[in-house]
Amino acid sequence: MNAGVVHTPTQRKSRFDLIKRTIYKERQLWLISIPMIAWVVIFCYLPMYGIIIAFMNYFPGKPILGSEWVGFLHFKTFFHSPDFWHVLRNTLAISGLGIVFGFTAPIVLALLLNELRGRIFKRFVQTVSYLPHFISWVVVASILFATLGNEGFMNDMLMRLGLIDKPIAFLGEGKYFWGVLTTTNIWKDVGWSTIIYLSAIAGVDSELFDAGKVDGLGRFGMVWHIILPSIRPTIVLLFILGIGGILNAGFEQQLLIGNSQTREYHEVIDTYAYKYGIQLGNYSYGAAMSLLKGVISLVLVLAANRISKKALDTSIL
Repeated sequence: MNAGVVHTPTQRKSRFDLIKRTIYKERQLWLISIPMIAWVVIFCYLPMYGIIIAFMNYFPGKPILGSEWVGFLHFKTFFHSPDFWHVLRNTLAISGLGIVFGFTAPIVLALLLNELRGRIFKRFVQTVSYLPHFISWVVVASILFATLGNEGFMNDMLMRLGLIDKPIAFLGEGKYFWGVLTTTNIWKDVGWSTIIYLSAIAGVDSELFDAGKVDGLGRFGMVWHIILPSIRPTIVLLFILGIGGILNAGFEQQLLIGNSQTREYHEVIDTYAYKYGIQLGNYSYGAAMSLLKGVISLVLVLAANRISKKALDTSIL
């Protein structure tokens, strides 16, 4: 029979002394980190106390602990809501399209930019590609209305070419909304995400490329056998984080671009929680939906991390 490991007071003291010596040795780094640690504690952890209103009937002006405890009532109300299934469908569909196309687009762009030999042209393309990241969604929405509206540039051009007889309601019909939103998200963020992959590619050992040339690898062979395997940890890390954010299907985009005609396709969990939680004063209901989304995201991150660790021997934990 194997006895359990027992830590004696001497061992615990030795471990405590080791931690103390490590902190003292790195004291300058800890001092520099104090403002950021304080910011995280104050703005990220202390507000988590308010999560308990998801289990209460909270009304502004009353003490949180003085509110009526209702348990999982708000969660059940959300699950039995007639909007639940189409809100969940929209959230998963928009996020899924973002992961399938929005996740792969920066990788492809980074590989293409890495193959460019002209430094000036390469920097120009990279700059142009990540500038949309700094444009607010209000401006992006205005551009979309000017481009895809019934009297916008796209409809005007198609009618002049004789391809259509009447304007297409790109922003007024739900069947176009997912495609428009996914394309816009990719255009806005692809360049910014590409920076991460370009940095990872820049860190690939040059000797591997020399060995590849000796073995007769062409450009495609270099990408497939050297670059992609070398940046796999970065790809896996960002993919795991992307899986964790699968329920973050957007918020400003839907509010600015969506309308009553596209509600069946643009309403996601965040906008639903805002409209039926914040705007109507049902703060507990909105908190319940946000908490549910956070718990599901955490579970997905842990599951994706575990699968990645077993299948690819790469993980974030």
